[in-house]
Amino acid sequence: MTWLGLDNKVVVVTGGAGGIGRACLAAFHEAGAKVVALDRNPDTANTLMAEMDPTGQTALAYDCDIGQPESVAMAASFVEENLGGADVVINNAGILRPAPLSEVTDDDWNDLLNINLSGSLRVAKAFCPQMVAKGKGAIVQIASIAGSHPQPASGAYSASKAAALMMVRQLAYEWGPKGIRTNSISPGLVMTPLSAAFYADAKVKEARENMVPSRRIGDPDDMANTAVFLASDRAGYINGQDITIDGGLSQALMGLVPRPGY
Repeated sequence: MTWLGLDNKVVVVTGGAGGIGRACLAAFHEAGAKVVALDRNPDTANTLMAEMDPTGQTALAYDCDIGQPESVAMAASFVEENLGGADVVINNAGILRPAPLSEVTDDDWNDLLNINLSGSLRVAKAFCPQMVAKGKGAIVQIASIAGSHPQPASGAYSASKAAALMMVRQLAYEWGPKGIRTNSISPGLVMTPLSAAFYADAKVKEARENMVPSRRIGDPDDMANTAVFLASDRAGYINGQDITIDGGLSQALMGLVPRPGY
């Protein structure tokens, strides 16, 4: 067994074709786990898994829309039939529907909550029986610092991430006795395909980097490494916690306040 104790564990990652999802799949696979990418973009996910393991024995993909209960149920059955059930679930899938709250439509508000919040619970519930059958399991929710710090003009995004943080705490309390640990990660500024447009302008990128005490933008591997640890036996007594991974950005607020003489 390796130090992490993830050899041959079955790890399911939602939104597996995205930046953080891809990094999580690669990190868990490198740690010896069998990985399953769930994504609404099956072509990309299948290509990614084939590159990771051409034999298809330790890296699989499945077309899944976590906004649809039937799709999630079918994905859970696929994992159980092919790999014997999940040991770890990384709830990473999410969407953004930008708009100030005064202008956000009911449809956009509800669509975002259905994926970012309800979808995460839907996935957790679908795979819970598999983890219970194995005697233990781990769920890692990919949240956001926007769940603790309001992100303007982003519709329901901040509300969904704040609710997800509370859901993690509630799952930890309710499912801890079942042997399932539930924790979350709150990324700060991260360079992913979804955010790449923000960094196309070198001046914008520099301005953002200068806001971060660590003076760099995070990358998906920063998130994946923490997810691997939280899911591993080495984090066996961590339950119901959130880890902020933002290079210190959330600690920089008071530095923005003018202080003459200092």
